[in-house]
Amino acid sequence: MTSTQWGAFSRFRTEFRTHCDRWLEAAGGNDGWLAALQTEAAAADGTPDYPVETPIVYNTVLDTLRQTDDIRLILVGDNPGKNEQLAKNRRYLVGQAGKLGEGFFRKNPDLGIDFRKHVIILNKSPVHTAKTKQLARLLREGPAEFAALFDETQRWMARETAALQQALGCPLWLVGYGELREKGLFSVYAKELAAAAQHPATVAHPGRATSTNATAQHPATVGQPAGKLYSPPVYLFQHFSMNRFSIDLRSRSDPGKSLAENLAIIGKEHRKEILGW
Repeated sequence: MTSTQWGAFSRFRTEFRTHCDRWLEAAGGNDGWLAALQTEAAAADGTPDYPVETPIVYNTVLDTLRQTDDIRLILVGDNPGKNEQLAKNRRYLVGQAGKLGEGFFRKNPDLGIDFRKHVIILNKSPVHTAKTKQLARLLREGPAEFAALFDETQRWMARETAALQQALGCPLWLVGYGELREKGLFSVYAKELAAAAQHPATVAHPGRATSTNATAQHPATVGQPAGKLYSPPVYLFQHFSMNRFSIDLRSRSDPGKSLAENLAIIGKEHRKEILGW
């Protein structure tokens, strides 16, 4: 990362950690009202018993990044699951979905991306649930404080992720898009991201200059002309879980085009379908 990029990332990391601490405090801590709601939602959904150790999960992998690291992609999942929230982990995409994502990039070295070295992994919200759909129960049966907290986390993540992407000049992949629809669980995130992506100057922070790295350096940006709206590009894909990402990619790919070209085309098609832009 350049010095400007490193400064932007360092600010993002510090602010993200601080916000997670503040949100966790508002939720009563690791043994507070949010943890109780998460436990109840999991039980009601038939999830086998497990300990809720981190109701709001900051991705500690971010603390291992250094200025010498080469970030080529920001990848955004839904929200932290059972494995991610364990105190021994507190990292994103460490379960089966993460293994599938890592395997995809390992099997396609022509993309030039190492999943564990070149990718910043974030979520649409750091609020944990065993399964994403359990957020619906929390919104339906939880207190008004939860709805307000959940909305705030989505708005912050969307706005700050967009600003970070502009600073780093790399593509943004949203994996798992079903709940980004108008009435979906992450519709707040979708609206905030759309505003930020279309008007990047409104979300940029002082000192967060646009990356000097041309998006053409990143293979996954093929098909997105530089200098246009949404550059660096935002793509939507199916989630890695249950191999849905690879199944969708295979079914939609044009054999006459490269993998990078197909990814760009499919990612933009899903963006148009789901977000309308």
